[in-house]
Amino acid sequence: MTGKMTLFITLTSLLQHLIDLDTALLLEINSHHSPFFDVFMPLYSGKWVWVPFYASLVFVIARNYSWKVTLLSLLTAAIIITFSDQVSAQLLRPEVERLRPSNLQNPISETVHIVNGYRGGNYSFPSAHAANSWALVTYIILLFRRKWLSLMMVAWAVLMCYSRMYLGVHYMGDLLAGMIIGAIGAMIMYWIFSSFSHHKAPTKVRDMWAPIVTGCFTVLVFVAISAVVSLST
Repeated sequence: MTGKMTLFITLTSLLQHLIDLDTALLLEINSHHSPFFDVFMPLYSGKWVWVPFYASLVFVIARNYSWKVTLLSLLTAAIIITFSDQVSAQLLRPEVERLRPSNLQNPISETVHIVNGYRGGNYSFPSAHAANSWALVTYIILLFRRKWLSLMMVAWAVLMCYSRMYLGVHYMGDLLAGMIIGAIGAMIMYWIFSSFSHHKAPTKVRDMWAPIVTGCFTVLVFVAISAVVSLST
C-alpha cells in the first residue's frame, strides 16, 4: 500500500469518525425536549421576532457615532450579513450537499425530534443562522468593545445555535462552520470599515443597555408565551 493510499484511508476514517461524533451529539441534544421548549425554541429561532433587538443596536450605534460613521457602519453590517448568508446558503450548501438531520431522506430523520413539522430546507452545511448571528456578534463586539454588551451578544448567538440543534435542522459541525464564516467575514469587513472611518471604540458608550434590555425583554416574552401555551395543552 502506497503512502498516499494510507493517508487517504486515514483521513477518510478520521472524517467518518468526526461525522459519527457530530451525529451522536446532535441526537443527544435533540433528544432532550419538552412542551415548553417546543414552543420557546421555534420562537427564539425566528428572524422577524428579533427586529426590535436589531433596531436597538442601530439606536446605540447612532447614539455614539456621527451620522456619517453610523451610515458607514450600518452599510458594513449589511455587507457582512449578506456575505455570510450568501457564502453559507448559496455557495457552500449546494456544493457540500449535507442532508439536514430532519430531512426525510436522511436515515437518522426517524430518530430526530421534529417540532411543529418544521424540517427546514434540504441541506444543512454550513448554518446560515450561525453565520449571520456570529457575524453580527463579532462586528458589535469589535465596534464597542464593552464586556456586558459583548457577553449578551455571545449568549444570544450561542442560544440561537442551540435552538437549531434542538429543532433538529443542524449538526454541531454546521454551526461551527457557520460561526467561523461569520466571524472571519466580520473581522475582515471591520478592518476595512475602520481603515476608512478611522474608527476607535468610544471611551463611554451611551445607552449601551438599550440592546441588552431589549434582548432580555424579548426572551422574557418568549418565556411567557411558551409557559402559557405549554400549560394549556
